[in-house]
Amino acid sequence: MRKTLTGVLIAVVAAAAGALFAVTAIPLSGQAPPYRAPRTADGKPDLNGIWQANSEANYDLEAHMARPALALRAGPYGPVPAAAVLALGAVGAVPPGLGVVEGGPIPYKPEAAAKKKDNQDHWLERDPEIKCYLPGVPRATYMPQPFQILQSQSALFIAYQYAGAVRNIYLKNPGPPPVDSWMGQSSARWEGETLVVDATGFNDSTWFDRAGNFHSDQLHVVERYTRTSPDVISYEATIEDPQTFTRPWKISLPLYRRVEKNAQLMDFKCVEFVEELLYGQWRKTPLPR
Repeated sequence: MRKTLTGVLIAVVAAAAGALFAVTAIPLSGQAPPYRAPRTADGKPDLNGIWQANSEANYDLEAHMARPALALRAGPYGPVPAAAVLALGAVGAVPPGLGVVEGGPIPYKPEAAAKKKDNQDHWLERDPEIKCYLPGVPRATYMPQPFQILQSQSALFIAYQYAGAVRNIYLKNPGPPPVDSWMGQSSARWEGETLVVDATGFNDSTWFDRAGNFHSDQLHVVERYTRTSPDVISYEATIEDPQTFTRPWKISLPLYRRVEKNAQLMDFKCVEFVEELLYGQWRKTPLPR
């Protein structure tokens, strides 16, 4: 009887092992093929559309817990009353995020890490976003507003809703940028299904997020846009700045297509929203508070 049971168990185990092997040994040819994006007239992957990030990256690229967004202290534009900060409630808080930086924390040099901490402590006074300055690269991509990619055989253009920022992306390298600017100079090439954008020529005035992460005018960004499904672009950006960081580092996040039938970029002329913040202290008659 014992031999019979043993034989049955051996047969069951052998059958299970055989089934497992059969499942794991399915050839790659039996799997679903990788997604292939629609093509433009010249046969390149079609990235046209309105896209938007859905992440906490604009608050802080690195992993972070929920925290207050404002410090209870005075700034150059006058005091920030505790009552005003507390009245914002949850709206005035930073939501938690897992972060989009690959491979650990941003590799700042020691002196740059101290400046980043000081930036974060003075976020309300220094963040270029608050003052409606152009967002720079890669920040323009993951701000909480949509942007539109316009792609043809001869041109590639990105329009951002925030502050009316734009990028004219050259399809042939035009050479060194003539001047440093907020959005830099971008040139692109195709590597299979991926659009690779090389961006240089930045000034040192933009930030990466609201947490004070910054760079110098030595910033070099290489972006990779890969359409991985009808409504998703996989976005990566490798950041290099030898003056600020000990090594290059990378962020990655998905971008989602806006699929509303009436999806479109709208006006966000934020300059008019910051005039009082920047120049209100010079009013002849201050506004009532």
